[in-house]
Amino acid sequence: MKNWQIKTSLFLNYFVFAILLNSVGTVILQVQNNYGVSEGSASVLEAFKDLSIAIVSFLVSSYITRIGYKNAMLIALGFVTLVCFIMPSATGFWSAKLLFAAVGSGFALIKMSVYSTIGLVTKDEKEHISLMNFIESFFMIGILTGYFIFSSFVDDSNPQSTEWLKVYYLLGAISLAAFLLLLTAKLDESSVRAGAADSSMIDDFAKMFQLMVTPLVLVFVLCAFFYVLVEQSIMSWLPTYNSKVLQLPTALSIEMASILAGATALGRFLAGIVMKKLNWYVVLTGCLLLAGVLVLTAIPLAKGAEGRVVTGWADAPLAAFIFPLIGLFLSPVYPAINSLILSSLPKQKHGLMSGLIIIFSALGGTTGSIITGNIFGKFGGQTAFYFSLIPIGILLTGLFFFKKLQK
Repeated sequence: MKNWQIKTSLFLNYFVFAILLNSVGTVILQVQNNYGVSEGSASVLEAFKDLSIAIVSFLVSSYITRIGYKNAMLIALGFVTLVCFIMPSATGFWSAKLLFAAVGSGFALIKMSVYSTIGLVTKDEKEHISLMNFIESFFMIGILTGYFIFSSFVDDSNPQSTEWLKVYYLLGAISLAAFLLLLTAKLDESSVRAGAADSSMIDDFAKMFQLMVTPLVLVFVLCAFFYVLVEQSIMSWLPTYNSKVLQLPTALSIEMASILAGATALGRFLAGIVMKKLNWYVVLTGCLLLAGVLVLTAIPLAKGAEGRVVTGWADAPLAAFIFPLIGLFLSPVYPAINSLILSSLPKQKHGLMSGLIIIFSALGGTTGSIITGNIFGKFGGQTAFYFSLIPIGILLTGLFFFKKLQK
């Protein structure tokens, strides 16, 4: 198969970053156990991850073709490999901050490079769409795998143990394997380097700002921001919710958070089928309403879990299975609105729009995690997850105006 080595490398790159990026919920729980960090303080880990993604995406998007896609990915993998190998011996809350700053910065380079490289290693639109879908699916597999990898290193009998940090030796080895595979792979970037833009960072910023203040794009940006706000607040704090509200063992709290990732993957797969036949607005509105109903139904179930002893999946409370299914209803929104905004704009603006998508998604994730963490610390986990109803309501309103402007 032509380009098999570079394609395999793209899969492996996304796999390792899926595990590291979405381990933030697990690490938030563990730093509370190991270092006595409060919920509000632990929530800043999301900011280290997402703000790094936003800043690096903004600064590098104009110059990624000059750096080279392969070089950018090698830089990201090399940096993350080094930090992973440092993590087990660098115990302290600061090391977790360094880790997620490195992972966020690396992922910005990886995502821009992977998306761009797909066009270089596929021969037509059908192959492009197919490879893109396979890579995004592999990202979800990475998330699912990550929960079980991390939980296998957690010692439930000693919550204060830092032995779980040895997981980073394994993740560093996977990242190193991805680095070596990419290093030996051949990638012809001559076509994109020859056409690299000569505009300055200031010019690109001006163009991005002009695009952002367009009414349709402005409404989209708000929708993307609030979607990631609610999704990331739930994903990052679900392990802590399972542990502190449902009183599950730490390892099981992390494992059962995988239900959310599985529900998210299934929701996007089913939506891809349904939206071929039904209007997107009807589908997304229905999904958000069902998500709101699920919040109102599932969170009260947590009260029935108080005081019971849980040792495994078989005797876990119903609430631990029901609430993560919110991913089934929320997940179709983000890829759908991304597709809609890109198809509404001329192709020459897709690069700038992709930059806005990455930046505002990152900002939404940081905001959601910090707000949820502080509510969790002051008012409890149930109140923190009831908060998700507010951005869901804003999303419903945003989609209404998006539909109006799209016409």
